[in-house]
Amino acid sequence: MGVRKRNSANARKEAKKKIAFAKLNNCPTSPRKMRLIADLIRGMGVEKALAELKLNPKEASGRMEKLLLSALANWEVKNEGKRMDESNLYVSEVKVDSGRMLKRVQPAPQGRAHRVRKRSNHVTLVVNSRNKDNN
Repeated sequence: MGVRKRNSANARKEAKKKIAFAKLNNCPTSPRKMRLIADLIRGMGVEKALAELKLNPKEASGRMEKLLLSALANWEVKNEGKRMDESNLYVSEVKVDSGRMLKRVQPAPQGRAHRVRKRSNHVTLVVNSRNKDNN
């Protein structure tokens, strides 16, 4: 690895250490369904997002709520001594990527077979503070 590449990689690592995020890999929900929930909470305050997820009837909202609580716990670990109430936390970024796809076969009429694709996704949720002095 060259010097410039190593320096930029180290800079990315240092920047990543300062942000609080949580990842959920191979979640057995289709990415399209999870993106509906992600779009719902993106940019929201943490308290409002938790309330929205708790009241939403979709199955993906339960998984997203658990992920948001994990990101908040990670924020507490990285920012010792700072209070969540005063930091004015919000969901700054939610990314939903397609994950592994399980391919299955379902019987169809007249001896045929249809392919069933069971999709999964990867979710990355980043929590940040709106206050400039806490960044």
